Amino acid sequence: MADAARAAILPHFRSAALTSDNKLSAGFDPVTVADHAAELAMREILAERRPHDAVLGEEYGETTGTSGLTWVLDPIDGTRAFISGTPTWGVLIACGDADGPQLGIIDQPYIGERFLGGFGRAEMTGPRGNAPLATRDVPSLDDATIFTTFPEVGSRDERDAFHRLAGEAKLTRYGMDCYAYALVAAGQVDLVVEAGLNAYDIQAPIAVIEAAGGIVTDWRGGPAHDGGRALAAANPDIHAAALAILRDAP
Repeated sequence: MADAARAAILPHFRSAALTSDNKLSAGFDPVTVADHAAELAMREILAERRPHDAVLGEEYGETTGTSGLTWVLDPIDGTRAFISGTPTWGVLIACGDADGPQLGIIDQPYIGERFLGGFGRAEMTGPRGNAPLATRDVPSLDDATIFTTFPEVGSRDERDAFHRLAGEAKLTRYGMDCYAYALVAAGQVDLVVEAGLNAYDIQAPIAVIEAAGGIVTDWRGGPAHDGGRALAAANPDIHAAALAILRDAP
């Protein structure tokens, strides 16, 4: 599925002919022909090989199933990055049940990196070969690197809570979309904090990060697989420190 999505997307990336449509009447939420083509390519494989599983995708909604398993697809997480030519977008694939994802893939087709987690595996493949994924053990916020995609994060309360947390961290960076979650799993950064997510934004990152030894919850320590607010942390200590600041956000 990830290979099929790569093949569908890459001809459009950095193409002078690429255009986007806006899915919002107010604001800007772009979608491109590459988003549609990639999701259709993945759905075709599932229809052939897993016809009894449910599918939830960003572009084509939900298809019911009878197996108890659901594939959750985001064909291009970070379409704003995609249309801007930056290689921080990715293909997200997750499979799980009502309790959350059991398997996840974060795939960056242009630079050829793929992060996989689940069923006892946590590994990265890429131009430099294969490597295990493992989060790092930074214990305190004052030595932590934190990411979020948008500086405003979400609501004003959510933005203020994030900036209180960021004020305690060593380094704050913005705009990486799903690639920031991959960096947590790879042991490069320590925290990703976001709000306003959908299930297809977060399920694959949950599986990959947890397989690598990290933790992903909502801002009160509960499950995050249905979307909303997400706190991805490299280890229990840094998760607890971040949660102590975020959990009081209205």
